[in-house]
Amino acid sequence: MRYAPVTLAFKTRPLPDGTVLAVSSSGDHSFLTSSELTALRDAPSTLPFDLQTELKSRFFIGAHDNSGGTRRLIKSRVAAKRETVNNGPSLHIFVPTLQCTHSCRYCQVSRSQVGDGYTMSLVDLDSACETIFQSASKSLTVEFQGGDPLLRFDLIRHAILRIKSINGSERRNLRFVVASTLHHLDDDMCSFFLEHNVLLSTSLDGPENLHNKNRPIPGKNAYERTVTGLELARRRLGHNSVSALMTTTRDSLAQPEAIVDEYVRLGFSDVFLRPLSLYGFARRNKSILGYSSDEFFNFYFRGLERVIYWNQQGVKLREVYASIILNKILSTFDQGYVNLQSPTGAGLSVLVYNYDGFVYPTDEARMLVESGDTSLRLGRIGQPITELLGSALQQDLIRSSLVDCTPGCMDCAYNLFCAPDPVDAHADFGSVFAPVAQTSHCQRHLRLFDEIFMRVRKADERTLTLFHQWAMPTR
Repeated sequence: MRYAPVTLAFKTRPLPDGTVLAVSSSGDHSFLTSSELTALRDAPSTLPFDLQTELKSRFFIGAHDNSGGTRRLIKSRVAAKRETVNNGPSLHIFVPTLQCTHSCRYCQVSRSQVGDGYTMSLVDLDSACETIFQSASKSLTVEFQGGDPLLRFDLIRHAILRIKSINGSERRNLRFVVASTLHHLDDDMCSFFLEHNVLLSTSLDGPENLHNKNRPIPGKNAYERTVTGLELARRRLGHNSVSALMTTTRDSLAQPEAIVDEYVRLGFSDVFLRPLSLYGFARRNKSILGYSSDEFFNFYFRGLERVIYWNQQGVKLREVYASIILNKILSTFDQGYVNLQSPTGAGLSVLVYNYDGFVYPTDEARMLVESGDTSLRLGRIGQPITELLGSALQQDLIRSSLVDCTPGCMDCAYNLFCAPDPVDAHADFGSVFAPVAQTSHCQRHLRLFDEIFMRVRKADERTLTLFHQWAMPTR
């Protein structure tokens, strides 16, 4: 018996350019006119045959609405998009010290501190090294942050050797990253990092004048010292051993092209045009550093166009924020960006072991502590992961991030791609259960998804190929 085509569940969103975006329950999408949308809803058999074929392949149309095979396929597609929060925490951030020689205006934590009160004890460090193996994840990334963790290279060395010793019997896939200014990197450190396959991450806000203004040090030569460290790392560890992050301040807004060009000049393959995070001490400087949403997006999309321009010139450069969104909408397999996971990646895919002896669900959560807010502590270092993830706080984080139960998310076309950020909501409203639509996180990502979808729709073949390359999971 042949069944007439039946319309399956889907959601819609009108885009600013007048197009209607439709998203099926599998996370596939299609751009429709208003008449096509009406036909899809009321009489799918009247649609042109080629459009029916496309919509069937994207789970908008089925042979009949109760097909068990279709339901299983959709379920597997959804599971693939949420796989990263179901395998146990895979990213483990160690904060061995807050010591740092910089006085960055947008820093979220206190710095230039000395003494044991701002450095992790060896007892806590050893406990953290043991705790990470309680995660069920087969792959574990250990990232050292600060402060500047290279100021306590002894603790980094101790932790890496301890973790690799334990892994002799655990046999997990290990990855080590050190986030540093690179100002204190030396040959001995490089030899150790080379031996143990350690990657480095640094901050680079753009051209020399901008970087030095955003990230001042007493010698007024932060840029020069970072580039010197970058050159040493590449010479000893390989060209791709160092990645970089920039932070957009008010002074950045007028020069997105110059920032992108600086990343090209220095030979980076990625640039992350990320907005300011107003956590901890950074919130105090909001009037100096902050800007409106419109100002950020004007900056961002100018920068994105510059990245695309360089690709057209044969220079391979990926804009990370766009790649995160494109991965969500163009790839079956989600690479697990923590802040867009449902249930939340906070705690479920990342844990932070802080110098103060406590464990936090995200890096942003530990930053709130520096301004006196300790309410997002999951527990003490040394507590079993089962206790940390079973805590009342973690359960609140999970409940507040469930898109299928959250007003403002349940009916949103983007709810398979996006999710509330409970830590960000807490920072803005003092509660992880803040009204989602009022959060800056929601407003920013609605606009990002809108804009990226419109660019996908309008892209020529060359640009669309580039977007699909960016959408591929990076690890």
